[in-house]
Amino acid sequence: MERDNLGYHESRFLDKEGKVGNLKIPVVQELARRGLTHLPDHFKRFHHPSLTPTAFQHVPTINLALLKHGSEPKARAQELAKLAQAAKHLGLFLILDHGIAKETVEGAREAVRGFFELSYEEKKASVGSYGNDVDNMGYGRNFTVKSEDQVWDWVDRLSLRAFPPIAPHENIHVWPLKPSNFREAVEAYVGEARRVMDSILVNLAEAFSLGNDDVFLKYFHPKDSEIKLRVNYYPPCPSPDQTLGLNPHSDPSALTLLSQFGSSHGLQVFNREDRTWLTASWPQDQLLVVVGDLLEIMSNGKFQSTWHRVVPLRDVARGSIALFYNPPPKTLIEPVAADDDAYRKVVVDDYVKHYYKVSPTVDKMAINFAKLS
Repeated sequence: MERDNLGYHESRFLDKEGKVGNLKIPVVQELARRGLTHLPDHFKRFHHPSLTPTAFQHVPTINLALLKHGSEPKARAQELAKLAQAAKHLGLFLILDHGIAKETVEGAREAVRGFFELSYEEKKASVGSYGNDVDNMGYGRNFTVKSEDQVWDWVDRLSLRAFPPIAPHENIHVWPLKPSNFREAVEAYVGEARRVMDSILVNLAEAFSLGNDDVFLKYFHPKDSEIKLRVNYYPPCPSPDQTLGLNPHSDPSALTLLSQFGSSHGLQVFNREDRTWLTASWPQDQLLVVVGDLLEIMSNGKFQSTWHRVVPLRDVARGSIALFYNPPPKTLIEPVAADDDAYRKVVVDDYVKHYYKVSPTVDKMAINFAKLS
């Protein structure tokens, strides 16, 4: 691998003795720009199960307009049943007629595309890195790694807390300065997305006849709940069958709202019944909702957070914009009442810190932190 003048992301790791070490991880976008023809060994997954999915996974589509009160009762009941089925079994679903203007969604996509079209030097100068390993914020920060031997993902990232507004940091640009409309475009999208996610939380409570429609929404304070944004950018990869864009994982959120650009392929979900990976292909102009670990806990296991991963593509760059919606960090969330309780009360921040401490994992072991048995 050529090293001269190649951009690197700094990442910390803990060695076997618990000491902190530092790594320099190549910027994969720069590798792709140089026309890399062979995948560097640090990205290869020699012992990973087949990266080829067995089939395409049909993703259920929920029409949010039909869920509004005042809609035709039969159609509304059918849509609520579809929502319950999707949250219970697959843990993700597309949404239509959500009310977010096409221009608002595309404005956010254009802003993040514009950022990743900048040179590496411009991106580094445009936004800083801040926070600790759990926050994982800024441009290029990787998930906390456990050793020098860990396989790297084929991805570049931009992460920030989109809500509530974060206080300015000395000498660090929290929001990218380029494109000049980045913050305006993204905040417009985040504001509308939050309204949609609130309505989904209310509809999920009704779909499962949980009594109070605010049984989930009550944890989401209007001023202090968090929305963290992560843009994952997957450049073309010379050997997509040997690596991953993102490790298998569930999300440490209540809900995640995904938008994508560049391609409709790349996301794969794990089929728990036959233990196979399936490609969840979804149109670029639609939004995808993913159930996170916190909602699985709050629902006492009625909903299932999705175990998913991302594969890069050979000739196409793909990107996704993920909005992770969580109650305020110090909130104590309580599972809904059930005859056979499966989860205990947890503090949001305690769970998130535990999640990043044990990640990455080979299965959904992080959520065992909240399980009663």
